[in-house]
Amino acid sequence: MTVNIICVGKIKENYFIKATAEFEKRLSRFCNFNVICLDDKSIPDNPSVAECNAVLQKEGEQIMRKIGKGDIVVAMCIEGKMLSSEELAEKIADFQMRSSTIDFIIGGSLGLSDEVKKRADLRLSMSAMTFPHRIARLMLEEQIYRAFKINANETYHK
Repeated sequence: MTVNIICVGKIKENYFIKATAEFEKRLSRFCNFNVICLDDKSIPDNPSVAECNAVLQKEGEQIMRKIGKGDIVVAMCIEGKMLSSEELAEKIADFQMRSSTIDFIIGGSLGLSDEVKKRADLRLSMSAMTFPHRIARLMLEEQIYRAFKINANETYHK
């Protein structure tokens, strides 16, 4: 099983780099885990609707090029469905039966393009709250790890 996080933007803070590296190491026991960081497009202060749409389109095109034809796609977006850790574990187990690759997508500061959302097999929200990219990625990695531990009947999840 291959699990990819395809995300717009890179983590720059050392403490977040260390935290994500720990979960990436832990996940390697369960799957081929990859993080694919794409360049974020610069957005001017007070952008127009057209400028925002252009950024979303360019980031969306970058993301779509990284998604394989048979991949299961999980779009992380605020309007997505909220799942418990157990429900996410069930979804991942189901996805493993349908495909060898799951792509979790985290967009840039403007979110995800409609094209990416339409391609998604699941739209997932962590919360009604908004989180910075680096925190969302760390939380997602932890939840994917927790899901694999739940599915393996191992004692991490409480």
